[in-house]
Amino acid sequence: MRQAVQALIISGVLLSAAACGTATNPAPGEPGVGVGAASAPPAAQRSAEASARSACEALGQVYSRHMAPYAEALTKLVATREHAGDEKPDQQQVKKSLTAFATAISAVTQASTDPVMRADGKKAADQLAAKAADARTFSKIKTQQDVNTTLGPTLKQWLAPVDKHCS
Repeated sequence: MRQAVQALIISGVLLSAAACGTATNPAPGEPGVGVGAASAPPAAQRSAEASARSACEALGQVYSRHMAPYAEALTKLVATREHAGDEKPDQQQVKKSLTAFATAISAVTQASTDPVMRADGKKAADQLAAKAADARTFSKIKTQQDVNTTLGPTLKQWLAPVDKHCS
């Protein structure tokens, strides 16, 4: 089961990293593409694209650095629950890892020159921090399938505000 979680993490990171910078490329047939197109985009547009690309790369690094500890903490919490052990230390570790994830997202997006990226980064970070502070968030996670759902669709929903800039 850990291999499935690791595969999910790796594929998410690779897809995010591969998509960085592709959202602003013009479609074929639009100005700036094709034979004889010699005009470059304005400097402001190039700067915004570079800022977005830089923020997306930084977000990819944050995801890579913080996803594994979060996944491990969730998996350990489920294992403790299955053996009827004291889950409070594991819950604290899950909260700590998700809070660190939120803090890192906030830090890299606030460094962006794009005000929309900064606002969306704050929104995503605030959402993750709120989920980390809410005990009900993790009380529903009882099986490995719950962990997979939390690491997949649920986390994607929480990160949606910044994900739209990088996909």
